[in-house]
Amino acid sequence: MTVNYATPAAEQLFPVAGVRLGVAEAGIRKVDRRDLTLLALEPGCSVAGVFTQNRFCAAPVHLCRRHLVSGEDIRALVINTGIANAGTGEPGMQAAQATCDAVGQLLGVAPHQVLPFSTGVILEPLPVDRLVAGLPKCQASLNADHWHAAAHAIMTTDTVAKAASRRVVVNGKTVTVTGISKGAGMIKPNMATMLGFVATDAGIAAPLLQQLAREAADESFNCITVDGDTSTNDSFIVIATGRSGVSCDSAEAAGYAEVKAAVIAVARELAQAIVRDGEGATKFISIVVEGGRDREECKQVGYAIGHSPLVKTAFFASDPNLGRILAAIGYARIEALDVDGVRVWLGSEGEEVLVAEKGGRAASYREEDGARIMKSAEITVRVDLGRGAACGRVYTCDFSYDYVKINADYRS
Repeated sequence: MTVNYATPAAEQLFPVAGVRLGVAEAGIRKVDRRDLTLLALEPGCSVAGVFTQNRFCAAPVHLCRRHLVSGEDIRALVINTGIANAGTGEPGMQAAQATCDAVGQLLGVAPHQVLPFSTGVILEPLPVDRLVAGLPKCQASLNADHWHAAAHAIMTTDTVAKAASRRVVVNGKTVTVTGISKGAGMIKPNMATMLGFVATDAGIAAPLLQQLAREAADESFNCITVDGDTSTNDSFIVIATGRSGVSCDSAEAAGYAEVKAAVIAVARELAQAIVRDGEGATKFISIVVEGGRDREECKQVGYAIGHSPLVKTAFFASDPNLGRILAAIGYARIEALDVDGVRVWLGSEGEEVLVAEKGGRAASYREEDGARIMKSAEITVRVDLGRGAACGRVYTCDFSYDYVKINADYRS
């Protein structure tokens, strides 16, 4: 079940010149499902990425970081689902390297020009033989129009594939941005159990692209939380092929602002789709924190609310036990916070109700108003800290009975 989200049709996902995608059923963990994806990049593409901050990060994350700093063109990405290749020690590193070796041999590129990605069960060995055996099928199906198929092939506990596309006109030339992502559980900022891949046919210099990847992540994937768990494999990759004829060497270059906005819009749509497909989710919740001294403390308050199991279960039950929100704000560790200056609203579908002010319940608040809003599928919690002009956003979902069922049965 998803909250107001459906996978775009294949024809709504625009091909990005310079990128071809192929998928296969490799039987990595389960039979009869697409679980292996190959992206082949034309020479001259720029590639940048940001990755999990989990110290137990997976072997593929280590290799991706190493290959990205090598300075050579990245020519391929390979993604498997089912097994995360995390918590696998030196054998896991050897498996990730063998994956790069096999892709390099298949495509005629160097192994360090390949970025490997894995997602799935942690602490289990990656069946490299099955993965390698599936690669020729991926190669045979390489096509610029296969974003839709790839979005399905990278799913794990996702109930829907997640994809987005934009086109913008820059200096009379059309620039395309298309991306896919996966994730439904073990989702927390910095980053989440998610994989995200966004490509554009704009040309963006490597240092600028790395900056854009960080900025796009901070505006999207680092604004979401499902369950507060930071995973071992999280990766967000941005590819710039340069095939559109639009080239940006600096942030001041003509057209860069439009390209940046399109990349961030696609990343934000993909990130929100993860929350809308959160394991067992029935509601999508936007937490808007205003009046902070800086963006960091605004997001800190947003995370405290969005991570709280008590807040999330109250939203699932449509129970206006909104003191739980105040409690979360209070333990967010905001230095010298004057709670008498904090105000909290609850809103949905054009209606907003003041819940708390002056250190307690607002005089105008009625519980039946809170209950009515909390029955909505999309809810906004707005908080004014009353101590500055900064603001920040966090996106989350509720906790339902199904979240426990899904995670209890994850390895079944």
